Amino acid sequence: MKKNKAIVLLILFVLYGAILFLAAPNLNPLYEEGLGFWAFVITSFSLVLWMLNAGEKNFVLQNDRAGKFRMPRQGRKYLAVAAAPWVILVIVNIFSSVLFHTDSYKNQMPEPENRVFSSDVQAIDIERLPVVDSSLASLLADKKLGEKPALGSQVTLGTPTIQKVKDKLVWVVPLLHSGFFKWISNSSGTPGYILVSATNPRDVTYVENYAIKYQPNAYFLDNLQRHTRFSGGLFTGLTDYSFEINDEGKPYWVVTTYKNLVGLSLPEADGVIIVDAGTGESIRYGIGDVPKWVDRVQPVDFVMEQLGNRGNYIHGIFNFSNKDKFQASEGNAIVYNSGRCYLYTGLTSVGADESATGIMLIDMVTKTPYRYQVSGATEYAAQQSAQGKVQNLKYIASFPLITNVDGQPTYFMTLKDDAGLIKQYAFVSVTDYTSVGTGETIGSAMSNYQSVMKNTSGSSTIDTSGQQQELQGTIDRISSEIVGGNTAYSMILKEQPDKIFTAVADISPELSLTKEGDAVKFSYVKSDRAVVDIATFDNLVFTQK
Repeated sequence: MKKNKAIVLLILFVLYGAILFLAAPNLNPLYEEGLGFWAFVITSFSLVLWMLNAGEKNFVLQNDRAGKFRMPRQGRKYLAVAAAPWVILVIVNIFSSVLFHTDSYKNQMPEPENRVFSSDVQAIDIERLPVVDSSLASLLADKKLGEKPALGSQVTLGTPTIQKVKDKLVWVVPLLHSGFFKWISNSSGTPGYILVSATNPRDVTYVENYAIKYQPNAYFLDNLQRHTRFSGGLFTGLTDYSFEINDEGKPYWVVTTYKNLVGLSLPEADGVIIVDAGTGESIRYGIGDVPKWVDRVQPVDFVMEQLGNRGNYIHGIFNFSNKDKFQASEGNAIVYNSGRCYLYTGLTSVGADESATGIMLIDMVTKTPYRYQVSGATEYAAQQSAQGKVQNLKYIASFPLITNVDGQPTYFMTLKDDAGLIKQYAFVSVTDYTSVGTGETIGSAMSNYQSVMKNTSGSSTIDTSGQQQELQGTIDRISSEIVGGNTAYSMILKEQPDKIFTAVADISPELSLTKEGDAVKFSYVKSDRAVVDIATFDNLVFTQK
């Protein structure tokens, strides 16, 4: 009998070990995952001991003299021990709810600092506008991967992460194992990652100097989540496994650590564990010590939930009149301002439809929130307005980014075809979403938008002198090509041979008739780039005639 008990207990401990290795749960009972794991262990262990020690007769209800069925005392003790952790779990969850901690729920997101949009948000720089979103980054990375057929059959693409690397905004897309047998045949790791410029869809680079051994698609001890748990994270809340590279291009996984502020609720980021994707070396940092190349510590879902709590419980839990309540609009995006990474989302009043009451920028490292009092259209309304401008082409607008055009809050978005490729660009006024400017280049779209805004206001209240410049000269070389089904022209002036000026055919019918030696005049958005977009074009030869 003792031998049988030993075998049963051994099997039970092997089961626990298998769960611990395969699921790699958080073992800290101060987290719901940890408390749930220990509740399972205690319950299963108690029930097994009950069966082994009490015997069958004490495992069932028995009829007493009064005709009532009662459980034997020994059975009740085992059952009480088995049920206790689950009762504790339920009680802790109840007392962790907003009903008992309304102020903690509201104040987890600090009181936003009110700022002035025109002076705080950098004026638009069209060469730094992120025109590539996550879906397009995946599409471009997949196309790049397709250039290497042998590699494409071995790996799959991971989730793109946007970040700033040496003042350049890029999407970083890791190459991951495509299956168990691919992991076995490439045990040293997948051969690198793909960099997609967030500002130029044509700038896509395959980086193969770094092996990614530790990753979500690996197995056993190479699995990223399991490796992080067993490298100092067994009793720590872990979330948001983000792939980032440092300024030298070396890949890492940045894993957010968190703690609960109230019982098992209100998770709060308190640092990161940075895992070397090649060697597996793991180093833990507090929020104040995070390396400068790490752009994000705060998980997006944490921030959005905390912002929602602040807006919902602004005057407590029993604010049935919805006084001063606010909520985030549909959608959010990662944006950069003055070199810092922020989560952007619009704000609306509870019950409002297409009316925005302001916008929020939340620092993704420190969680410092900034609120800008901007009334106007929501992002969804702006998307619909931009799509309405080109409804005959049936383009789909991307999620808008908030920009500063001549001191005015403006939504910027790309317009894509059914294949997900960028065909046009659009600017939409936040305060008047019927004011829309579109174009096949960012420069022409902004010029169109500024013209619309001038006509709408009835005066030249928008100052474009700091954005656009005019140039007159003689064509030295000019050529045309078809880009995305549209004709685009490139030209060099004798007076400025160090720059290439580009224009799409729709900005002037004179472009198709222009040749070398013609005197021209055009405007363009000031830029230090070698390739510059033209906003307006005039061939002076035809003007003179």
